[in-house]
Amino acid sequence: MYPPVMAPQANMFCNVPGYEGTVPGGGGFLPPPMPMEPVAPPQPGPENPEWSIPSLSEDEAREAFKEFVSSHCCYSDAPVTEGEITSMEPFNTFRYRLETFTESRSTEWAEKPYEGEPADFYTQPAPRPWEVQATPPKLFSDHKMKIRVPYTSSVKECYTCHATGIEQCTECNGCGKKSCWVCNGTGVKFDAACSHCNGTGKESCSKCNGRGKKECQTCKGKRQLLTYIELKVEWKNNVEDHVVEHNSGLKTDKLSSVNGKELFKNSQNLVYPLFGFPNPAVSQTSERLIKEHQTKYGQTSRILQQRQTVELIPITRVNYKWKDNTHAYYVYGKEHKVNADNYPATCCCVIL
Repeated sequence: MYPPVMAPQANMFCNVPGYEGTVPGGGGFLPPPMPMEPVAPPQPGPENPEWSIPSLSEDEAREAFKEFVSSHCCYSDAPVTEGEITSMEPFNTFRYRLETFTESRSTEWAEKPYEGEPADFYTQPAPRPWEVQATPPKLFSDHKMKIRVPYTSSVKECYTCHATGIEQCTECNGCGKKSCWVCNGTGVKFDAACSHCNGTGKESCSKCNGRGKKECQTCKGKRQLLTYIELKVEWKNNVEDHVVEHNSGLKTDKLSSVNGKELFKNSQNLVYPLFGFPNPAVSQTSERLIKEHQTKYGQTSRILQQRQTVELIPITRVNYKWKDNTHAYYVYGKEHKVNADNYPATCCCVIL
C-alpha cells in the first residue's frame, strides 16, 4: 500500500568544490588554513615581585577548624575547645594553569523540510569552510554554532514518503487498528464480550486516528526537502592545571576546589613559557604544557588565544594535642578550607 522507506540516495547530495569529503553524519574536524599574515611571536610576560603570602595565624587556624567541625553533625567540638595547637607548618605551593581557546570546524550534509527557502546551489561559488563568517563568543568560554553554508542549498523530493507527504503508521502497520489493550486482542473479558472493543479484539489506532497513515516525519508533510551543507563551529576553552609537589600529606586533588593568591596572569595569541620563575618546577611545567597545547590543538583547531595563570596556594598543617594524643589537620586555600581525615571525636548518629 505504501512504498518502502528508503535511505537518502547518494545522488541527493551534490558535489560542492571545497567540500568533496563532506558526507551525511559528518566527519572529523577540518584543519585550519595557514594564517594569511604571520602570527606575532609570543612575548614574555611582565615580572611580578609579589611571590609571598601571609602566614596563617593560630586564631585563624582555630576558627577554620571550629567552622569545619560545626558543619559535621557527628563531630564533637571537644578537640576544638580542649585541644592545644603545638605547631603549624606551611607547605604553600604553586598552581600553574594554561588555557587554550580554540575554534574548530566540521561539515556535514544536512536536510530539513522545505519551507520556501531559496535554493541557491551554484548561484555562485560557496565559501570554503574556514571562509564562512562566524562570530566567536566571549574569550575563554565554550560555545557551539550551526551555520547553513551559503550557495549549497537545493530542493529534493522526500525519499521517505516519495513526495506524498504521508507515511505508513508504524504503530498499526497501516491497518488503522491494533489489538485491544483491555482484552489483549481476545475479544473476551471475564467470560463475556469485551466492552471496550465490543468483542472484536481490535481498537482504533490512537497514533494515526485509525487512518493507517500519518504525516511523514522526514519532510513533515511538505513533500520536499531542503538539502544543504551544515557547518558546525565549536569554540572550546581547553584548561589544564598543574600543582607543584608540596609534600604536605594533603591530597593534591583537594586543592581543585579552592583559590590561591594570583601572582601572575598573561594572555596572548600564543603565550611564552615562564622562564626565570622563582620556582623551577613552574617554569618547566609552563614550557611543557605550552608546547603540548600548541601541538595538540594547532592540528585540527585555530588557536584564538592562550592564557596562563600562576597562583600561590596556602597550605598549613596544624598539629595539635588532645587527650595526650597528637593529631593534625590542614587549612588550605584563600577560603581556609579544612581537611581532617582522622578526626578523633566522631559519633554515630541515628535519624529517626
